[in-house]
Amino acid sequence: MRRIVRTAAAGPDDVVLEVGPGLGSLTLGLLGAGVRGVVAVEVDPVLAAALPGTVAERAPALAPRLAVVTGDALRVTPADLPGPAPTALVANLPYNVAVPVLLHLLEALPGLRRVLVMVQAEVADRLAAGPGSKAYGVPSVKARWYAEVRRAGSVGRSVFWPAPNVDSGLVALTRHDPPATSATRAEVFAVVDAAFGQRRKTLRAALAGWAGSPAAAEAALRAAGVDPATRGEQLDLTAFAAVAEQRSRPAPA
Repeated sequence: MRRIVRTAAAGPDDVVLEVGPGLGSLTLGLLGAGVRGVVAVEVDPVLAAALPGTVAERAPALAPRLAVVTGDALRVTPADLPGPAPTALVANLPYNVAVPVLLHLLEALPGLRRVLVMVQAEVADRLAAGPGSKAYGVPSVKARWYAEVRRAGSVGRSVFWPAPNVDSGLVALTRHDPPATSATRAEVFAVVDAAFGQRRKTLRAALAGWAGSPAAAEAALRAAGVDPATRGEQLDLTAFAAVAEQRSRPAPA
Protein backbone atom coordinates (compact mmCIF):
# COMPACT_ATOMS: atom_id res chain seq x y z
CA MET A 1 0.00 0.00 0.00
CA ARG A 2 2.76 2.46 0.91
CA ARG A 3 4.53 1.69 -2.36
CA ILE A 4 1.39 2.36 -4.40
CA VAL A 5 0.76 5.64 -2.59
CA ARG A 6 4.37 6.72 -3.04
CA THR A 7 4.41 5.82 -6.75
CA ALA A 8 1.08 7.53 -7.40
CA ALA A 9 2.54 10.79 -6.04
CA ALA A 10 -0.90 12.32 -5.51
CA GLY A 11 -0.78 15.65 -3.71
CA PRO A 12 -2.94 18.24 -1.94
CA ASP A 13 -4.55 19.42 -5.18
CA ASP A 14 -5.68 15.92 -6.18
CA VAL A 15 -9.06 14.32 -5.78
CA VAL A 16 -8.32 10.61 -6.04
CA LEU A 17 -10.77 8.08 -7.41
CA GLU A 18 -10.32 4.62 -5.89
CA VAL A 19 -12.14 1.60 -7.31
CA GLY A 20 -12.77 -1.43 -5.12
CA PRO A 21 -11.48 -0.07 -1.80
CA GLY A 22 -12.47 -3.23 0.05
CA LEU A 23 -11.43 -3.00 3.71
CA GLY A 24 -9.81 0.39 3.17
CA SER A 25 -6.05 -0.10 3.53
CA LEU A 26 -5.23 1.82 0.35
CA THR A 27 -7.94 4.38 1.16
CA LEU A 28 -6.26 5.15 4.48
CA GLY A 29 -2.88 5.41 2.77
CA LEU A 30 -4.17 7.86 0.17
CA LEU A 31 -5.89 10.03 2.76
CA GLY A 32 -2.73 9.98 4.85
CA ALA A 33 -0.72 11.25 1.89
CA GLY A 34 -2.52 14.57 2.18
CA VAL A 35 -4.71 14.47 -0.92
CA ARG A 36 -7.63 16.86 -1.20
CA GLY A 37 -10.06 13.98 -1.08
CA VAL A 38 -10.75 10.35 -1.96
CA VAL A 39 -13.87 9.17 -3.78
CA ALA A 40 -14.16 5.40 -3.31
CA VAL A 41 -16.41 3.41 -5.64
CA GLU A 42 -17.39 0.06 -4.14
CA VAL A 43 -19.87 -2.37 -5.72
CA ASP A 44 -20.33 -4.43 -2.53
CA PRO A 45 -22.87 -2.59 -0.33
CA VAL A 46 -21.60 -4.21 2.86
CA LEU A 47 -18.03 -3.05 2.27
CA ALA A 48 -19.23 0.35 1.09
CA ALA A 49 -21.22 0.83 4.27
CA ALA A 50 -18.28 -0.22 6.48
CA LEU A 51 -15.59 1.96 4.89
CA PRO A 52 -16.56 5.33 6.42
CA GLY A 53 -16.55 3.72 9.86
CA THR A 54 -13.11 2.24 9.27
CA VAL A 55 -11.68 5.63 8.33
CA ALA A 56 -13.48 7.38 11.19
CA GLU A 57 -11.99 4.89 13.65
CA ARG A 58 -8.44 4.81 12.34
CA ALA A 59 -7.99 8.33 10.97
CA PRO A 60 -10.82 10.48 12.35
CA ALA A 61 -9.24 13.76 11.28
CA LEU A 62 -9.23 12.58 7.66
CA ALA A 63 -12.76 11.17 7.56
CA PRO A 64 -14.31 14.35 6.09
CA ARG A 65 -12.12 13.95 3.00
CA LEU A 66 -13.69 10.59 2.10
CA ALA A 67 -16.76 10.07 -0.06
CA VAL A 68 -18.05 6.56 -0.75
CA VAL A 69 -20.16 5.72 -3.79
CA THR A 70 -21.93 2.37 -3.85
CA GLY A 71 -21.99 1.30 -7.48
CA ASP A 72 -20.40 -0.46 -10.42
CA ALA A 73 -17.27 1.24 -11.73
CA LEU A 74 -18.12 -0.04 -15.21
CA ARG A 75 -21.19 2.20 -15.20
CA VAL A 76 -20.14 5.18 -13.11
CA THR A 77 -20.62 8.63 -14.65
CA PRO A 78 -19.54 12.10 -13.51
CA ALA A 79 -23.07 12.64 -12.16
CA ASP A 80 -22.57 9.72 -9.75
CA LEU A 81 -19.54 11.28 -8.08
CA PRO A 82 -19.88 13.95 -5.40
CA GLY A 83 -17.72 17.05 -5.12
CA PRO A 84 -14.93 18.15 -7.45
CA ALA A 85 -14.08 15.94 -10.43
CA PRO A 86 -11.37 13.34 -9.73
CA THR A 87 -7.92 14.22 -11.06
CA ALA A 88 -6.24 10.86 -10.40
CA LEU A 89 -7.20 7.21 -10.38
CA VAL A 90 -5.34 5.02 -7.89
CA ALA A 91 -6.71 1.54 -7.40
CA ASN A 92 -6.18 -2.16 -7.01
CA LEU A 93 -8.56 -3.01 -9.84
CA PRO A 94 -10.64 -6.19 -9.78
CA TYR A 95 -8.64 -8.42 -12.07
CA ASN A 96 -11.51 -9.89 -14.07
CA VAL A 97 -12.72 -6.46 -15.26
CA ALA A 98 -9.56 -4.37 -14.99
CA VAL A 99 -9.24 -3.32 -18.63
CA PRO A 100 -12.93 -2.50 -19.21
CA VAL A 101 -13.03 -0.48 -15.97
CA LEU A 102 -9.86 1.42 -16.85
CA LEU A 103 -10.99 2.28 -20.38
CA HIS A 104 -14.47 3.26 -19.22
CA LEU A 105 -13.16 5.61 -16.55
CA LEU A 106 -10.66 7.23 -18.90
CA GLU A 107 -13.49 7.91 -21.35
CA ALA A 108 -16.14 8.94 -18.81
CA LEU A 109 -13.91 11.11 -16.62
CA PRO A 110 -11.73 13.38 -18.78
CA GLY A 111 -10.48 15.16 -15.67
CA LEU A 112 -8.40 12.11 -14.75
CA ARG A 113 -4.88 13.25 -15.59
CA ARG A 114 -2.88 10.48 -13.91
CA VAL A 115 -3.55 6.83 -13.22
CA LEU A 116 -1.77 4.20 -11.18
CA VAL A 117 -3.46 0.82 -11.02
CA MET A 118 -2.50 -2.61 -9.80
CA VAL A 119 -3.64 -5.37 -12.14
CA GLN A 120 -2.74 -8.96 -12.93
CA ALA A 121 0.84 -9.11 -14.23
CA GLU A 122 -0.24 -10.36 -17.67
CA VAL A 123 -2.69 -7.48 -17.99
CA ALA A 124 0.01 -5.01 -16.96
CA ASP A 125 2.25 -6.42 -19.69
CA ARG A 126 -0.51 -6.07 -22.29
CA LEU A 127 -1.35 -2.51 -21.32
CA ALA A 128 2.28 -1.39 -21.46
CA ALA A 129 3.32 -3.39 -24.54
CA GLY A 130 4.47 -1.69 -27.73
CA PRO A 131 3.99 -2.67 -31.38
CA GLY A 132 5.75 -5.84 -32.42
CA SER A 133 5.73 -7.53 -29.03
CA LYS A 134 3.79 -10.69 -28.23
CA ALA A 135 1.81 -8.93 -25.49
CA TYR A 136 0.72 -6.07 -27.75
CA GLY A 137 -2.98 -6.09 -28.49
CA VAL A 138 -6.33 -4.36 -28.06
CA PRO A 139 -5.70 -3.04 -24.50
CA SER A 140 -2.29 -1.68 -25.55
CA VAL A 141 -3.71 0.36 -28.41
CA LYS A 142 -6.91 1.57 -26.75
CA ALA A 143 -5.13 2.73 -23.60
CA ARG A 144 -2.83 4.85 -25.74
CA TRP A 145 -5.78 6.71 -27.18
CA TYR A 146 -6.02 8.35 -23.76
CA ALA A 147 -2.58 8.27 -22.22
CA GLU A 148 1.08 7.41 -22.19
CA VAL A 149 1.42 4.00 -20.56
CA ARG A 150 4.31 2.44 -18.68
CA ARG A 151 4.99 -0.45 -16.33
CA ALA A 152 5.60 0.99 -12.87
CA GLY A 153 6.68 -2.14 -11.02
CA SER A 154 5.83 -5.69 -10.03
CA VAL A 155 3.99 -6.96 -6.96
CA GLY A 156 4.52 -10.51 -5.72
CA ARG A 157 1.65 -12.71 -4.62
CA SER A 158 3.05 -13.09 -1.10
CA VAL A 159 1.90 -9.60 -0.06
CA PHE A 160 -1.75 -10.68 -0.27
CA TRP A 161 -3.77 -12.79 2.13
CA PRO A 162 -4.86 -15.24 1.03
CA ALA A 163 -2.14 -15.40 -1.61
CA PRO A 164 -3.57 -15.50 -5.16
CA ASN A 165 -2.31 -17.77 -7.91
CA VAL A 166 -1.08 -14.85 -10.01
CA ASP A 167 1.48 -12.09 -9.73
CA SER A 168 0.48 -8.45 -10.05
CA GLY A 169 1.90 -5.40 -11.75
CA LEU A 170 1.62 -1.64 -11.43
CA VAL A 171 0.74 0.40 -14.51
CA ALA A 172 1.06 4.18 -14.69
CA LEU A 173 -0.78 6.30 -17.24
CA THR A 174 -0.42 10.01 -17.96
CA ARG A 175 -3.27 11.60 -19.92
CA HIS A 176 -2.51 13.10 -23.31
CA ASP A 177 -4.61 14.39 -26.18
CA PRO A 178 -5.97 11.75 -28.58
CA PRO A 179 -4.29 11.51 -31.98
CA ALA A 180 -5.07 14.20 -34.55
CA THR A 181 -7.47 12.35 -36.83
CA SER A 182 -10.78 12.89 -38.55
CA ALA A 183 -11.89 9.43 -37.36
CA THR A 184 -13.80 9.15 -34.11
CA ARG A 185 -12.65 7.08 -31.16
CA ALA A 186 -15.35 4.51 -31.93
CA GLU A 187 -14.23 4.27 -35.57
CA VAL A 188 -10.58 3.77 -34.60
CA PHE A 189 -11.48 1.21 -31.95
CA ALA A 190 -13.57 -0.71 -34.50
CA VAL A 191 -10.46 -1.11 -36.67
CA VAL A 192 -8.41 -2.20 -33.65
CA ASP A 193 -11.00 -4.80 -32.65
CA ALA A 194 -11.18 -6.18 -36.17
CA ALA A 195 -7.40 -6.31 -36.59
CA PHE A 196 -6.81 -8.25 -33.38
CA GLY A 197 -9.95 -10.37 -33.66
CA GLN A 198 -8.00 -12.47 -36.15
CA ARG A 199 -4.47 -11.51 -35.23
CA ARG A 200 -2.85 -14.38 -37.12
CA LYS A 201 -4.29 -13.14 -40.39
CA THR A 202 -2.92 -10.32 -42.50
CA LEU A 203 -4.73 -7.03 -42.19
CA ARG A 204 -6.19 -7.49 -45.67
CA ALA A 205 -8.02 -10.57 -44.41
CA ALA A 206 -8.65 -9.45 -40.83
CA LEU A 207 -10.25 -6.17 -41.91
CA ALA A 208 -12.38 -7.65 -44.70
CA GLY A 209 -15.50 -7.69 -42.55
CA TRP A 210 -14.89 -4.17 -41.31
CA ALA A 211 -14.30 -2.79 -44.81
CA GLY A 212 -16.89 -4.90 -46.62
CA SER A 213 -14.50 -7.06 -48.62
CA PRO A 214 -10.81 -7.99 -48.81
CA ALA A 215 -10.41 -5.63 -51.79
CA ALA A 216 -11.93 -2.73 -49.85
CA ALA A 217 -9.71 -3.51 -46.89
CA GLU A 218 -6.62 -3.52 -49.11
CA ALA A 219 -7.64 -0.21 -50.66
CA ALA A 220 -8.10 1.40 -47.25
CA LEU A 221 -4.79 0.05 -46.02
CA ARG A 222 -2.84 1.22 -49.05
CA ALA A 223 -4.47 4.66 -48.86
CA ALA A 224 -3.32 4.84 -45.23
CA GLY A 225 0.21 3.84 -46.16
CA VAL A 226 -0.02 0.40 -44.57
CA ASP A 227 1.13 -2.80 -46.26
CA PRO A 228 -1.95 -5.07 -46.58
CA ALA A 229 0.25 -8.08 -45.74
CA THR A 230 1.06 -6.59 -42.32
CA ARG A 231 -0.53 -7.98 -39.17
CA GLY A 232 -2.24 -5.91 -36.51
CA GLU A 233 0.50 -6.21 -33.92
CA GLN A 234 2.84 -4.19 -36.17
CA LEU A 235 0.68 -1.04 -36.20
CA ASP A 236 0.73 1.77 -33.66
CA LEU A 237 -2.25 3.92 -32.73
CA THR A 238 -1.47 6.54 -35.38
CA ALA A 239 -1.53 3.89 -38.11
CA PHE A 240 -4.83 2.47 -36.89
CA ALA A 241 -6.30 5.99 -36.95
CA ALA A 242 -5.04 6.49 -40.50
CA VAL A 243 -6.77 3.28 -41.59
CA ALA A 244 -10.00 4.29 -39.87
CA GLU A 245 -10.01 7.55 -41.82
CA GLN A 246 -10.28 5.58 -45.07
CA ARG A 247 -13.54 3.82 -44.16
CA SER A 248 -15.76 6.10 -46.25
CA ARG A 249 -13.63 5.92 -49.39
CA PRO A 250 -15.00 3.65 -52.10
CA ALA A 251 -13.27 0.41 -52.98
CA PRO A 252 -11.69 0.08 -56.44
CA ALA A 253 -13.95 -1.22 -59.18
